[in-house]
Amino acid sequence: MRRLSHTAPETVGAAIDRCARALRRAGVHFGHGTDNARDEAAELVFFAAGLAHAAGAAAYSKPLTARRAARIDELLRERIRRRVPLAYLTHRAFFAGLELYVDERVLVPRSPIAELMLKRFAPWAKPRGVRRILDIGCGSGAIALASAVAFPRAAVDAVDISADALAVCRRNVRRLGLAKRVRVMQSDHFAAVSGCRYDIIVSNPPYVGRAEMRDLPREYRHEPVLGLASGVEGLDSVRAILSGARQHLVDDGILVVEVGNTEEALLRALPRLPFIWPEIAMGGGGVFVLRATALMRAAQL
Repeated sequence: MRRLSHTAPETVGAAIDRCARALRRAGVHFGHGTDNARDEAAELVFFAAGLAHAAGAAAYSKPLTARRAARIDELLRERIRRRVPLAYLTHRAFFAGLELYVDERVLVPRSPIAELMLKRFAPWAKPRGVRRILDIGCGSGAIALASAVAFPRAAVDAVDISADALAVCRRNVRRLGLAKRVRVMQSDHFAAVSGCRYDIIVSNPPYVGRAEMRDLPREYRHEPVLGLASGVEGLDSVRAILSGARQHLVDDGILVVEVGNTEEALLRALPRLPFIWPEIAMGGGGVFVLRATALMRAAQL
């Protein structure tokens, strides 16, 4: 782990190479914002060096000060020794082009819903007609805030059952200057929005089943269990959303939910619902879209 002494300062590019090698050797798990050692090493080094990612490869030749190099070593040690997701060490995560504050009170934002958000949920939503959006289980506020940016005419309700998560969400709302359009509320699913109807309801709810929870890599142990575990099959929260969405969508509204690896269990449990499963070009999956009309017709929930 300790760097060899050099006559010349280590460069940004050399530090990225070194960190990537160390992460590979350590066998850490990727999946909290990056999916490989090289990208994670770049985020670690750019953060410690105070560099913007927009600088790209042009920054690789920059020499690091002794203080910056020491900070890189410190972050790398913590990442490997404690298996802490890097975002909890840097207190930053990126989602749909937004930089957010995160800590261990919330999940690290990583939903493939980000790709659909950047497309403004086309072709299922009509952007000009979107006036109200609900994010259930908002956590850090990633989806709610990205929704507010993608639909600048819309009011967004961000709800979560966790008061700790809502504190992080409010911090990000203030950070991005979106308090006038994003309302943050404590709620168990739809409890706090009785009588409200939305053009889009979107959620990345807990969806990890009991057996899968036991087998998760160590990195996930740093995340709040409340944001991951959802009953024996992982469907408890998803079922609550499907049941309540019928009363909270406008007639031509849509429901967008990530269910991840629980997709197969959901299809077994509710084979008659006409789920739409968008292709995610950037990787990932397990996100469904349901039209309000389909939910209204469904008798099997």
